[in-house]
Amino acid sequence: MLDEQARDRVIVAIDCDRQRALELADSLSGHAVWLKVGMTLFYAEGPSIVREFKERGFKVFLDLKFHDIPHQVRGAARSAALAGADLMSVHGLGSGAMLAACREGAEEAAAVRGDRPHLVAITVLTSMSQDSLTEIGVSDEVAVEAERLALLARANGIDGVVCSPREASRMRELVGDDGLVVTPGVRPAGAELGDQTRVATPASAIESGASHIVVGRPITGADDPVAAFEAIVDELRAVE
Repeated sequence: MLDEQARDRVIVAIDCDRQRALELADSLSGHAVWLKVGMTLFYAEGPSIVREFKERGFKVFLDLKFHDIPHQVRGAARSAALAGADLMSVHGLGSGAMLAACREGAEEAAAVRGDRPHLVAITVLTSMSQDSLTEIGVSDEVAVEAERLALLARANGIDGVVCSPREASRMRELVGDDGLVVTPGVRPAGAELGDQTRVATPASAIESGASHIVVGRPITGADDPVAAFEAIVDELRAVE
């Protein structure tokens, strides 16, 4: 895998306060291509943090997992897209109408900014196990539930999915060669799992069909985040 392609595959999750977020961004500048802004950082800083990352030359995955009535999700998608996000997430559980509304909101923003951010639907969170699904009343196996939500998302204009590496191969079949398969729950060999339960190494996630992997604490919590990031890129370069 070429160096540029390997770097574009890795999305670094920045889940901390603004000062630390900007320190990480400045240190990773010239190395990482993508940063992920989740709820922790976005709810503290708002759209300005997306703009600050963009000004530093990064692509931004705004991972807010929209899940509300279609009217609200349409407006949220439009507003988030206008902040400059390149990729945004929406919950697959919110119905076909909600997913379609998310796409509509993103397209409305495209009329202003000139392009549309890509959209990915959350299938089953990587922190959830089979017992977790049973607890909330879902009787299907994780893989079956993920497949159902992926098909619903694709039928309503969503560009791809977020799933664990364990479902990546089947998701690749469903979304096709051009669809996005974003996999959190990626941990380098020997790294602590944290609150993730369905995990894989960076290389195995890509080999299974992921287009992008999301890695947070193994990079941002490392003594040398740049070295940790580069080690993952080196691992991906070896993937043919």
